[in-house]
Amino acid sequence: MQKLYAPFVRSGNPVIVMDEKSAELTKYAANSFLAAKITFMNEVANYCEMVGADVDKVRVGMGTDSRIGKRFLFPGIGYGGSCFPKDVKALQKAGRDAGYEFKILDAVIGVNQGQKTIQIPKILAHFGQDLKGKKIAIWGLAFKPETDDIREAPAIDVIHALLDHGATVEAFDPEAMDNIRKRFGERISFGGHMYAPLQDADALVICTEWSIFRSPNFEKVKDLLKQPVIFDGRNLYNTQDMEREGFSYTSIGRNTVQP
Repeated sequence: MQKLYAPFVRSGNPVIVMDEKSAELTKYAANSFLAAKITFMNEVANYCEMVGADVDKVRVGMGTDSRIGKRFLFPGIGYGGSCFPKDVKALQKAGRDAGYEFKILDAVIGVNQGQKTIQIPKILAHFGQDLKGKKIAIWGLAFKPETDDIREAPAIDVIHALLDHGATVEAFDPEAMDNIRKRFGERISFGGHMYAPLQDADALVICTEWSIFRSPNFEKVKDLLKQPVIFDGRNLYNTQDMEREGFSYTSIGRNTVQP
């Protein structure tokens, strides 16, 4: 195996030989640790909102500590996909099967589930508890950019919550719309381009940080929306820029901007 992998590790990445059980645990532990890091940052972001701190400043400060590092410190509406949810639950179950409770993993799973819909109470606070007659546009359906994978995608929970409160939903994603259509059928509609769902929408909700969403034509966004209201689950925009653009802008772990 070392000879087989030798051409791929010429830059010095190690080939580590270990027993099967340790190898399996290494994979689960690594992904569970990263999931815990993301989840901790999300909890910090939620607390920042309560006390008026800015999570962007906090994460930059934390990231200067080499023991922590800069990666996986960006807050948002939770992790999804095929690896983190599966591996965290697998390690949690493996522990229980062996008679051990991973209390940290229990918390990670619970917090992440709640984080997926952390913006819903903010949307309800803005519009009232009843969203009937409100059209909500959604940007991003995949669990992360550059994929059509919707496994454990936070957008699914967001859509369910919006529909449960009576909203009409129209969404756009560069890759994942077909997969979401299979799940929701005619319960939601889809735009042919990123600006289409905004037409006469009461608010825009951002669920996935695709690069095309990072630098939109804000004047066009404002003209298409009934009201200049954005709920950003991925902190794509600078709050000062959004204030200058005249948006009501709610993100994660930062003060809400009002026009």
